[in-house]
This record gives sequence, structure tokens and C-alpha cells, in this order.
Amino acid sequence: MSESDEGVKITDKRKLDPETGEPRVSGAADAAPDATPEQAADPVAELTADLQRVQAEFSNYRKRVERDRDAVRDAVVAKTLSELLPVLDDIGRARAHGELEGGFKSVGEALEATVARLGLTAFGQPGDEFDPMRHEAIAHEHSDDVQTSTCNAVFQPGYEFAGNVIRAAIVSVADPAGQ
Repeated sequence: MSESDEGVKITDKRKLDPETGEPRVSGAADAAPDATPEQAADPVAELTADLQRVQAEFSNYRKRVERDRDAVRDAVVAKTLSELLPVLDDIGRARAHGELEGGFKSVGEALEATVARLGLTAFGQPGDEFDPMRHEAIAHEHSDDVQTSTCNAVFQPGYEFAGNVIRAAIVSVADPAGQ
């Protein structure tokens, strides 16, 4: 008779004998598959291995929670900073028109310093190489003065936080004349 013809095989792994109530002596067959025969007979080694496994699981859980907490924090800060971008644009336009003076100048500079301290960085300067992942082109021309696609004019700066683009820079692009 083959093993598949025997039917269901039941193994009783209870620590106490149900008839006598006495503790059963565990043998090598009841031990964990990766345990040595010495560890199978030693309950301290078995408990130590269980403790090490639980400790490793807890350590992994703690690291995962910290990583998730940092990701949520970054998402909240990025959302808050994106809501402040129109205010930063107004400050930049006021500076460009010479209207940033007096008390408004110190408030504007304090706001810019605060968002920079939080990790918001502006990008998009004339002469930067055009990157479609960071720039949004609204105008295009050809020029003999450039070797690669280059930002010719910047209409609105872009911003990034923690390596992620919050808003793309709006630019005019100049391509080499031969293209």
C-alpha cells in the first residue's frame, strides 16, 4: 500500500497527554525542522530560538513603522509647501518689480527662509538643460547659441521637496538650429 493510499494521517503534537494529563517527552520528530537533536530535547534552546525570532520580527516591524512615519511626514510637509507656492510666486514677482521693500520685504524673506529650512528648493534658471520631468515647455524656438535643448526663459520657477518635484518649472525651450 502506497503512502497516498493510507488516507489522512493525524499527528498529535499536544504537550500534555490527554489521557493521563502528564507532560509528554518531546523527541526529535516533534522538534522544529531546522533544530538539531540536542536542541529538540532542550526546551531552553527552543525558547531561545523562539525569542530570537520574535525579537527579529519586532525589529523589522519597528523599522517599517519608522519608515512609514517618515513617508507620511514628508507627504504632509510637501502638501503644506505646495499650498504656499502661490505666496512664494507673489513674493518673487514683487521682488522682480522692485515692490518688495519695508516690512513686506522682511516677511517675504522670512517665509522664503522658512520653506528653505523645511527642504523646499527652487529650480529652473535660464540656461539650464531642459528636462521634461522637471520642466514644462510652453514655447519652443531654434538657436545657434545652444548645443542641447536648453531653457531659454523661465516664466515660473519649479520647486522640489525631498527629491520629488512638487511643481514643474514653466519655461521656453531653445533647441540647436540643426534639429
